Amino acid sequence: MADGGPIAAKRCDSGSLSSVSMETISTLTELEDLERVYRQLCAEEKEVDSELDRLVGQEGTIHTKMLALQRMGPNLQLIGGDASQLSGMITFTCSLAENVSRKVRQLDLAKTRLYNVIQRADDILDLKFCTDGVQTALHNEDYEQAAAHIHRYLSLDQSVIELSRQGEEGSTVDASLVMLQEAEKKLKVIVAEKLDEAVAAVDLSQVERFFKIFPLLGLHQQGLARFGQYLCSQLASKAEENLLLATGGDLGDKRAPLVFADTLTLLLEGIARVVETHQPIVETYYGPGHLYTLITHLQQECDQQAQKIVDKFIQQRGYHNKFQVVQSSMMKSVPGERIEPKELDPVLTEVTLMNARAELYLRFLRRRMLADFEVGDAQSVTQEHQQNVEKLLKHCLLSRTMQELIGYYVPMEEYYMRESVNKAVTMDTYEKGQLNSSMVDDCFYIVKKCISRALSSSSIDCLCAMINHANSVLESDFREVLYNKLRQGFPATTLQDIQRGVSSAVSLMQSSLQQGKFNTMGIESAEHAKAAFLVTLNNVEVCSENITTLKRNLENDCSKLFNQGPGSGEQAKIESCLSDLVNTSTKFKDLLQEGLTELNTTAIKSHLKPWISSFLSITHNIEEEEFNDYEANDPWVQQLIVNLEQLMAEFKTALSPIIYDTLTSLMTSLISIEMEKTVLKCSFSRLGGLQFDKELRSLVAYLTTVTTWTIRDKFARLTQMATILNLERVTEILDYWGPNSGPLTWRLTPAEVRQVLALRIDFRSEDIKRLRL
Repeated sequence: MADGGPIAAKRCDSGSLSSVSMETISTLTELEDLERVYRQLCAEEKEVDSELDRLVGQEGTIHTKMLALQRMGPNLQLIGGDASQLSGMITFTCSLAENVSRKVRQLDLAKTRLYNVIQRADDILDLKFCTDGVQTALHNEDYEQAAAHIHRYLSLDQSVIELSRQGEEGSTVDASLVMLQEAEKKLKVIVAEKLDEAVAAVDLSQVERFFKIFPLLGLHQQGLARFGQYLCSQLASKAEENLLLATGGDLGDKRAPLVFADTLTLLLEGIARVVETHQPIVETYYGPGHLYTLITHLQQECDQQAQKIVDKFIQQRGYHNKFQVVQSSMMKSVPGERIEPKELDPVLTEVTLMNARAELYLRFLRRRMLADFEVGDAQSVTQEHQQNVEKLLKHCLLSRTMQELIGYYVPMEEYYMRESVNKAVTMDTYEKGQLNSSMVDDCFYIVKKCISRALSSSSIDCLCAMINHANSVLESDFREVLYNKLRQGFPATTLQDIQRGVSSAVSLMQSSLQQGKFNTMGIESAEHAKAAFLVTLNNVEVCSENITTLKRNLENDCSKLFNQGPGSGEQAKIESCLSDLVNTSTKFKDLLQEGLTELNTTAIKSHLKPWISSFLSITHNIEEEEFNDYEANDPWVQQLIVNLEQLMAEFKTALSPIIYDTLTSLMTSLISIEMEKTVLKCSFSRLGGLQFDKELRSLVAYLTTVTTWTIRDKFARLTQMATILNLERVTEILDYWGPNSGPLTWRLTPAEVRQVLALRIDFRSEDIKRLRL
């Protein structure tokens, strides 16, 4: 029997599935196998039919494509022809371009050689022309023309001259070169001698004439050095003359305290004028970048003359002696002589003015030198150029001398400020009717004066140091004075002690009666202490505001100083110092708050408690008749308002508006707290709750008129308690609670609501407990 498995189908060469081979069929003997093969053949027949149907369906598409290909045939033949023609044209063009390029290169080479020949001929002619011209110019003493010929000779291409020497005209070229070299040496000697003669004769026109010749001979550095020496000699003689006038002049003149600053200013202005006058000459004849060399020579003379002026200043002003006295005075452990601050005032002013003039002068030189470098090419101002400029200006003797003067100035200015502030505190006076005492204005006038003087020096480090010292004086010394005054507290008069029933007042009365008289000195001293306490509060508040104003003004002034060139690092120093002033202002505000708390506790709380406690003596379990009587004759709130007015009247006139508002705000907070405690100790009828609501509204209306602060938030809890006490029935609270509250935000907790409801004598506790809050 044949294998019962499936019979594999074979593919024809055409790729279609073949039927089962006849050999396989002939070998089958079983009906089951035959049926299986038959079914297989039937399935293959269906697949073949499907494939035939698909191919027949594509006949139209294939026919259309064949027609399109037939139509494209002629076009493709044309395209092929065009492509061949284009290829030929491109080949021809490429060949033509190559031929043209080769001829252009040949022409360019010929042109270059022709230029070289012309240049060589020109150089030989120039060499002959320079040889003849320089001899004529020297004979006629036309040194400018002679220098021009030498400059032309020095500008010739040496390689061309060497080639010329190797040619037929070599002997002529050698003779010209020898003559030019001799003329060059001769002209250099003549120009140097003529310049020396002009310098000796102080003939500026001749000095400038020969100064302009030096760069034509390649002597840039020598020319700048000789010209710089001439300018330095002129500056030195003028500076010595000015210094002699300063030291021997009439000291009664109004500029006498600033005579050395004026002398230094004249020196620096003279040098700046020289630079400004001769910068165009240097740039024109020597080229960009050479002004730095000239300024280097001038700055050396400036350093010497400035040092002489500073030495005379130190000697005649006794600068070092004053510093030593100040240093000894600031060391508390070393007793010795002291110096009056007013003696330092003119010296400190003169030092800052001298430093400011020096800073202005150095900024001028910096701008001029950098601008000179930028004339040639803005990109040529390299970091090396900038470093050289900064090194020259920062390391010069003038800069170091000014730094030394400022180093002595800062401790002396600190001493002047501390001593003056201490004197202002010692001489503090207060006139009745004024809110502040004299020491606040005096102290801040001194601080502003010292900082402004440091600012006028144009030194960032000096300014930062003085801001820090001023901050230290305000934060430590001056604040400590105010703190000690507030520590004494706000005293109560003897009469007030009696009214409060304080035992100390009783003892004072007994002592007075035993002596047979009533001691009024205690009352007078207490009144003076009260006024001093209130004035101190005002002083603290003004100090905080003054420090804020001082910081704002310094920011504006420093912004102008920053526009003159300080870097971002120096600006960060200033900002750090100014931020310390903000912290100091905050400390004064904290001190003010401490003083207000003390005043509120001593002078207000002691009165408020008994006044509000009297609320307990007024029954609020009332009927219609008593309610009407209360309406006609208020039993409590109007008297409380009168008492508050009398209590605050003294503070309103003695305190600044800001402090008075703050104190009133503290009082309202205290009233709301004490009222809440007192109300919870009372019992109310329906009309009693209405009476309490009227009293509360009257009190809130009065307090609203005496302060600019909002106070309704402080009385929110009391207002809600009044609302609860006005309810007709217990369940009515649900109309205001939870989802029915609307915009109202309840400040009372459910337990507190029940506690307030329990104050109503007509509400049953069972109904209150059943509430679901």
